[in-house]
Amino acid sequence: MIKQIQKTTEYLKDKGFDKPEIGIILGTGLGQLIQEIDVIKEVSYNHIPYFPTATVEFHKGKLIYGTFADKKVIVMQGRFHLYEGYTLQDVTYPVRIMEQLGIHTLLVSNASGAINLNFKKGELMLIDDHINLQGSSPLAFNNVSQFGERFTDMSSPYDKSMNSTFEVIAKTHNITLHKGVYASVVGPQLETRAEYRMLKIIGADAVGMSTVPEIIVANHLNLKVAAVSVLTDECNPDNLQPVNIKEIIAMATKAEPQMITLFTQLIKSL
Repeated sequence: MIKQIQKTTEYLKDKGFDKPEIGIILGTGLGQLIQEIDVIKEVSYNHIPYFPTATVEFHKGKLIYGTFADKKVIVMQGRFHLYEGYTLQDVTYPVRIMEQLGIHTLLVSNASGAINLNFKKGELMLIDDHINLQGSSPLAFNNVSQFGERFTDMSSPYDKSMNSTFEVIAKTHNITLHKGVYASVVGPQLETRAEYRMLKIIGADAVGMSTVPEIIVANHLNLKVAAVSVLTDECNPDNLQPVNIKEIIAMATKAEPQMITLFTQLIKSL
């Protein structure tokens, strides 16, 4: 992996990806942020050596470099998931590349289902902690110690200072921003009624199919991390409706302006 990371990093540096400060991973239906960025360079994933390729139709497949809120940023427009057939090392490979290019901070967004029934679809949730239900770890490979501490501390995986700033921004701009625990499952199937009940019992406030692997690797690389979920549906096992993917995407798109406000104001503060 070391040689692959070196070749990928060299390729992007040659393309003009020059010392980004902040990495941003955009989740399902959250692509409008790109319109706020002064784009300097962009490269399709399938042109980048050793990079995975997004296979989900509502995920774009571009790595974008530019300026946003007077900071140099690198943005993943589309992410990767275990359910696409990738390994956890594949899913988190871009985080390692962004760190090699120079980022010190990683901001992550996703779309998720609300387990906590006090949270409503269309609202946002600041991730304060998470539960890894993906069955393994992106750090579970034999030479992981060459990249950082094998036994990575996860007592506080989300940066408390950035989370506090997010909460202040939300209050200032009248944005409903819950705080809670995000559970990450494999997917791609949605959860059963019994699984939603289980998730509530173990302490999850929201559930999705991403984010946690990237957060683990970011902590492994000593990056500052914060993540926000758009709650796209309400997962009430006693009144569970059939899934409507188009409605989920539409809900994420509707909530995105609030996400853009949070990210813009936070980056200005960094």
